[in-house]
Order: sequence, then C-alpha cells, then structure tokens
Amino acid sequence: MKTWITGGYVYRYEKRRLERKNLCMEDGRITRICSPSEKITDGIIHDVKGNAVVPGFIDIHTHGGCGFDVNAASKEKFQKIGYFFAQQGTTTWLCSILTDTKEQTEKVIAEVLKHKEDHENCADLLGIHLEGPFLSVEFKGAMPESLLRGADIELLREYQEKARGNIRYITVSPEVEGIPESIPEIRKLGITVAIGHSGADYETSRKCIENGAEACTHTCNAMKLFHQHFPAIMGAVLEADDVYCETICDGRHLHPGSVRMILKAKGHDRVVAVTDSIMAAGLPDGAYKLGVNDVIVEDGDAKLPNGVRAGSTLTTGTALKRLIEFTGESMEDVLPLLTMNPARLIHAEEHIGSLEVGKDADILILDENYNILETFVKGMKIEKQEESSCH
Repeated sequence: MKTWITGGYVYRYEKRRLERKNLCMEDGRITRICSPSEKITDGIIHDVKGNAVVPGFIDIHTHGGCGFDVNAASKEKFQKIGYFFAQQGTTTWLCSILTDTKEQTEKVIAEVLKHKEDHENCADLLGIHLEGPFLSVEFKGAMPESLLRGADIELLREYQEKARGNIRYITVSPEVEGIPESIPEIRKLGITVAIGHSGADYETSRKCIENGAEACTHTCNAMKLFHQHFPAIMGAVLEADDVYCETICDGRHLHPGSVRMILKAKGHDRVVAVTDSIMAAGLPDGAYKLGVNDVIVEDGDAKLPNGVRAGSTLTTGTALKRLIEFTGESMEDVLPLLTMNPARLIHAEEHIGSLEVGKDADILILDENYNILETFVKGMKIEKQEESSCH
C-alpha cells in the first residue's frame, strides 16, 4: 500500500535545503517525490502540517541505551534498545561491542543475528562495530587491559564468519603490533577501519591511512593530542582529506569551539556525529555498566570510578540540537553529519542517508524546534509503547 507524506518540507541533500514536496512510500522504499500541486489518486495520505521531513539518523558508534548494554544484550534487549533509539530519531545503527572475551563477543554476535532476523517497531540494526580488541593499553579508556592484544586477522575472520558478514566497522590503534600491515586484510573482510584509542605518532598514523583506514574514532578523545612538534594521530586525521572524523557533540567530550575547529579542518562532508551512548542514555543519574566496567553517571556525565569518561548519555536527536547550537548553522547544513556522512563511511549510501527515490523510507518528521514528532523505519511508522520508561 502506498503512503503519501504531504504538507511538509522535504530535505534535499544535494541542495542542503528544505523544499515543499510530497513524498510517497511503498514496500519500505521511497517511490516518488513530487510537487504538492500534483494530484494524488491513490494510497494513504499522511499530512505533516508544514513540518520538516528529513532522513532518519544513523548512529555508527553506540553501546546501548534505555537500561541495556550492548555487551550483555539479548535479542529482546536489542529490540528495546532499537525502539528507544527510533524514538530519538535513529533509524539505523551499528551496535558497538566493547573489547570483551572471545566467548562473550561471539555471544553478542549471535544475539545480533537473532534480532536482525526477527524485529519490529524499532530502528534497523544494520550491523556491528567492534571497538577493539586491537587497541593501545596507554589510551584504553574503558577497555579491559587484560583483553587487549596485537593484530589477529584470524580471530577477526572468525568473528566475521560467525557474524555472517555483519561486522561493518572496527576501531584499531595504529601503534599496536601488526595493525598498519593488517588494514588491507581487514578491509578485504568487508570492514571499514577507524583508528583511535591511540598515542600513535604522526608517521604511524599516516601509514594506517595510506593502507586504508577511513575514519577516526571519537576524535580528540582517548588519543594523543596535537602538538606543533608532535602532530600525532590527531594531526594526521585532521590533515587527511579523505578521513572521516567521529565527533561526540554533547558539550562534554568536545568544547563547542573544538566542534567548530574539526568542521573547519575537515569540511561538512567528513565529520560524522556519533553518540557513543551507554545503557544510561534516556535514564536518570546513577550506577550503570559499560561492558565489564562499573560506570557512575552524575549530571548526565558517564565516568568510570577513576574519573575517566566512559561513553555518553547522548541521543542523536539531542546531537542535532547541539550541532545547531554549537555551530550557529542551520539544520539543513548540519544534517549530513547524522545522515549521509555515516552512510558513506560504512558504504551504505546506496540505500540510506538521504531522501531519494529508490532509497529506504527511513524518515523523521521534525517540528520547528527540531523535536522528533514521528519516525518511519523502512516505511513503517514507529508506534509509541506506553510501558517504556525511557525519555
């Protein structure tokens, strides 16, 4: 059955602007975008009353939300995380598995596959982001040090086989033994490589980029910072034109001026807004978990007992508002950071990331204050569930 979204202003990515258009969805895809003067002769009419019609948000780095941690999630918990995310504007996500034991990592992979085969009324879990285990001890952040290791392509190949190709993204540290040489092999497994959690020097970081690393994980956080005599990993990723930079725009991980600086250095096509959210997203302050770690959230700020920041409580809907606030730019200018840029980074832009005929009907309806009024995932409207305790 056709469903027409009428009476709204549709976001056109190529023009970076909203245009008064009608949009038709059928069988989970966008089948028509046309002038409101054209007569509609069939299908359901859904009038959005002058509100904005924009692509659904894509979060490629998140550890959970609404009380559920990815590393401990079952099929049912992935459903609940996905429902919460959809309410916040996320229509597609990668679940980020924090460095864990082989047994637990494979258990999470199995639950991801179960969820992908049977889910409804939630964001689309496109695949997996492995944050580790090939990471630096010095900049481990919340990673359990005993589980960090050198490059191991056979282990990664085993994970990818168990995941049936659903590992889409991995974070590695350039200075870890064997990583620069392993990046081409990782890419052959169908995995996009990001560098981060690192104290690597400029030259080693550049080698990783030359070998195919395409992104930097939560730029400026858990890494050696720029120095004029030692540009380090941060200098390497800011300089490289083709490298995408993840940014956590919650006002804690990055000062607003740092967000503006990254945008100035990289341009609006190479910055990807992520949440790096943990299970506390959508819930009050208190004690939570991030993988094997205990986390304390105070005033919405998530930290390990030793004071090291451990993920965030950010949502994509709030990230959009923060980006507008931090940059002083229009929604139309910053939307690609949450839509087309992450889609391109994980090589999924052919079916998500923008509102175009033939692409998936992942659509948000936003009011004038950028609040999410409605979410459509593959053309299906996300229906509110009264029992949800998250906000």
